[in-house]
Amino acid sequence: MVLLFITFNGANVFGKDIAPTFSQKLDIQIRYDDRSNRPSREQYRLRYYPSLTLSNAWSIHSFIVTGEDFSSSHNTFGSDDTDYLYARRLYLRHESESGKTELGIIPTYKGRVSSTGLSKDGWITGARHVRQLQNDTAIEIVVGQLANAEASEAFTIGGENKYFEIEYSANMGQRHSYEASFERMLNGTFVRVEYRLRLNEQDTAFFELVQRTDERAAKFVLGTNGETTINAFNTSYPVEYFAYYSYIDSRFGERAELIEDFLGTGHGASLELSGVISKKHDIEWFIRSDIVDSVSRLLAGIKLSFK
Repeated sequence: MVLLFITFNGANVFGKDIAPTFSQKLDIQIRYDDRSNRPSREQYRLRYYPSLTLSNAWSIHSFIVTGEDFSSSHNTFGSDDTDYLYARRLYLRHESESGKTELGIIPTYKGRVSSTGLSKDGWITGARHVRQLQNDTAIEIVVGQLANAEASEAFTIGGENKYFEIEYSANMGQRHSYEASFERMLNGTFVRVEYRLRLNEQDTAFFELVQRTDERAAKFVLGTNGETTINAFNTSYPVEYFAYYSYIDSRFGERAELIEDFLGTGHGASLELSGVISKKHDIEWFIRSDIVDSVSRLLAGIKLSFK
């Protein structure tokens, strides 16, 4: 109700003679999913991002996507009981030179999504404040609630586990950056660190570690991402890549299941390649191979974006 009131009274609340501006973005993905422990599937994903800009500082955002739970955003073709489409976020954002504040049902991230972070299609009920500090550093605080819930319950308030996060991030020159955070969620406490090294203009190496302090269990990731070229038919095609090795302790708990495309615990590796089919129509292709202990998976598909 508060957000609706702000929507219709934005000019009075945030400044005089301000005409709200509506914008939207839609991306569609179609993929083939083949896992070694179950039959293959053909799937699709719709992501819709509507937003209403009230002023230079204030805006309202939402997020509507397919899928039925926190870390799942795909529906399966030909299945009568997986035709899901839910709103997962609705929040007010204030931005200034010193940082930003978000209030409502907010995203799980402040910017780039880490391999050890929560799924980018998930949600947290609460507030986030990011404060830009001197020397290209920032501190982030998130307070709210989080549950390993179905997407249909994203707007259900109350009865969830308390969530708290405080993170410090810094860029050290042009090549080095790091993050360090403390998290309290799903009845567990976690310390997360991330270090990124820019190898050259195209490639970056990274190391991420999440240590569960109350169970002495951890997840760590070591990998690299960047861009290379494939030469064929006297033409050079740019291809983006993302590759890593990871390990998740079996005692890590529910937090592991809220990570993007969770396959299982144990030792794992992943390689993803992607490229542009048509810049004019904003169409991309991708292919990805994952393995975690005895489970393997192959994903391949295309993605279309509209604004």
